[in-house]
Amino acid sequence: MNEKILYTAGHMWVLPNEDGTYSAGITDYAQDLLGDIVFVDAPKTGTLLNSGSPCGTIESVKTGSDLIAPLTGVVEETNQILESTPERINESPLATWIFKFRPTKGEDNNLMTYKEYQELISS
Repeated sequence: MNEKILYTAGHMWVLPNEDGTYSAGITDYAQDLLGDIVFVDAPKTGTLLNSGSPCGTIESVKTGSDLIAPLTGVVEETNQILESTPERINESPLATWIFKFRPTKGEDNNLMTYKEYQELISS
């Protein structure tokens, strides 16, 4: 477990990178609920993210779900590998980022530690 990873109530994880960007993906809990992931529609490079608002979708054989922006910012990169192999999220959700973004506000107080996230999903 990487202690730098933070979590949202919308089952996203974010990891601060050394260059000031954040990597974002979905949690193991989320991928387990979704089942076999077959498609990821990540926000495009340059997209303005609004914290707590939908910014993309992820589809599985069971259902589809919105990706919820973890923070306000601008998307700088999407994980192109997921276009052809979205199942990588199922195989290793915390190692498979969906998009990278640069936050525009210092608002990470809505993010949770691993322990806080575990309390959320177990209640």
